[in-house]
Parts: sequence; structure tokens; C-alpha cells
Amino acid sequence: MEVVKVDIETAAPLHPEASILIIYTGGTVGMVFDEKEKHLVPFNFSQILDHVPELRQFNYLVTVLNIEPAIDSSNVSVQDWLMLASLIEENYSKYDGFVVLHGTDTMAYSASAMSYLLENLQKPVIFTGAQVPIGRIRTDARENLITALQIAATRQDGKSVVPEVCIYFRNLLLRGNRSKKVESSHFDAFKSDNYPPLAETGIDIEYSHENILPHPEQALIVHNRMSDKVAILKLFPGITKQVVQSILQAPDLRGVVMETFGSGNAPSTPWFLELLQDALQRGVHILNVSQCDEGRVIQGQYETSKYLLNMGVVGGADITTEAAIAKLMFVLGQGLDHEQTRMLLCQNLRGEISL
Repeated sequence: MEVVKVDIETAAPLHPEASILIIYTGGTVGMVFDEKEKHLVPFNFSQILDHVPELRQFNYLVTVLNIEPAIDSSNVSVQDWLMLASLIEENYSKYDGFVVLHGTDTMAYSASAMSYLLENLQKPVIFTGAQVPIGRIRTDARENLITALQIAATRQDGKSVVPEVCIYFRNLLLRGNRSKKVESSHFDAFKSDNYPPLAETGIDIEYSHENILPHPEQALIVHNRMSDKVAILKLFPGITKQVVQSILQAPDLRGVVMETFGSGNAPSTPWFLELLQDALQRGVHILNVSQCDEGRVIQGQYETSKYLLNMGVVGGADITTEAAIAKLMFVLGQGLDHEQTRMLLCQNLRGEISL
């Protein structure tokens, strides 16, 4: 994998308003149609002004780091997240904000992971992308990129307005670890059902300051470890013992995100509870997440979740599955003992849950 640096010539004079680093990882946003090959290919970011001429009006210094070869977001891995966090760490002091161009399919997973890896973040890290390639006439790529750059550059009283990892898409700025992709064929691809937007864009960008995380007092800490010894167990009516067993008894398993019904309910059949109890006794952490887009897990509200509470399953409150799996990977990667790990899973680390 190679990182290619490209400086963009905007209208920035000797005294620019802000310096922004764009990191292109891959995805539809950076694709153009190759007439010769008759399919989409990544375009050369040195030619970005040909596709987004509006950038010439910005009073910003803009630099692009182009990841080559581009990563299809369906192939994104823990190592890619650690690489991205390392790039931000290396360039943190040089830029006022960061824009990450990323494929939409796993953008919510990546934004969640980055929120955990970048502790005490004081500058915006804005993920964005597109449903239609930047080389097409009817594309959402231009507006998403332009606005993401503006948000990344916006400061008030000498501080970034949004010191968070966010997703900007189709007029909404969402907390990254509260987001979920909900559309594959419309421009409004992302929602945050359990947390309000951080900003909405129309004629102006209207920030909801009360929803944005406060500026941390401590210096940035970039973590460099995550565990991939995790799994997702999605429950459904009629699920068999063999299916549950194959997941909970997977070799080297350390953590499971269990997608339950409603407010955290699960089957109370003896074989199911025995398999859960056995996994917990082997030191596997189980994080209970609701399959509902809205609402929260309240273990013990019904008899079918009281068993989970009593045996030590961790309630995930109103966390998304995307944020839950990234949180599990992050917390397990810290190498803490069992009780410390459990305590971290219960805590609100980066605004991912409402306690």
C-alpha cells in the first residue's frame, strides 16, 4: 500500500483561513468512468479541480493523501483503520481539520472505529463519500465534499466547532459512532436515529452546539491496537442450537455483539442460556444490542432479558451495531483484565451511547 501526496491549488493566498487534509481511501466518491475500459476507475486527485471547480474559491490550503491501491469499503480491515489513525496522528499538528473520503457501505463502521482510536480529539475528522461517482453529471459527491471541507475548516474563538469524528452526507452532519447506512439507492444514505444531527445544511450550515462533544482538555492520544477476535450473533425466531454454538464456540473468540429483539430480549430456552453461560465463563464478553433502529436495550425490563442481566451480559443501551463491534474491537485490544474490559464496555467512551 502506498500513500501519494497531492497539493491542491485553491484560491488560498499567503494567509489561508484553514489548512485541510483530505485522505482518499477509496469508494464511489473518487470514481470516474473510463471510456476505454467501460467501467469505473479511481481518478487522479491532481485533477480534482476539473471535477470540483468550486474548490478554487476556497481560501484554504488543501492537501490530498491518496491511498493506492484504493480500498473498496467492503474490504476494509482493522489494519486499514490503524493505518488511517496513524496518518492523522502524523499530520495532526499540520492541519486544522481532516476529511476522509470513504466508500459508503462500511463508512459507519470506520467512523465508529476512528472515534475510539482518536482519544481527546480536538479537530474535526469528517467522513464523507457519494452514492454517485464524482465524474457523473448528477452526482452528490461535489456537494458532500465541499460542505465537508467547510465544516472541517470552521473555527470559533480559535477552536474547531466540531471536535469529533463525524459523517457528513446529504445535508446532515452526524456523529460517526451514532450513524448507520440506511439507503443504497437514494442520496440520504445515513441516519442517526438515537442521536440528533450535529448540524444541518441549507443556505447556511446550522450547528446544534448542544449536541456536539465538548473540547477535551487533554492532548490527543492515538491508539494503535484493536482485536479482531469478535463476532456478531443476530438472533431470529427459530434459530438453532447448532448456529448459536458455531459462533459462541468459535476458536479464540473474545467478544460477541448479540443483536436481540426489542429492548434486549432473547430466547429463554435452556440450551440457549447454557451456551451463553458457557461462553461467559470462558471469558467471552457479550454485548447486548437491539435489532431496532430506535430505542435502547433495557436488560431486565422483561423476563426474557432478566436472565441475560443476571448472568453478566453487558447491556449496550442505545448503541448501534456498527459502533458496538468497533467498541468491542477497541476495548479488547487494550489488553486489560476481564473486569476492566467489562467496565469500559459499559462506559460512554466517545458519545456512542446515552447513559
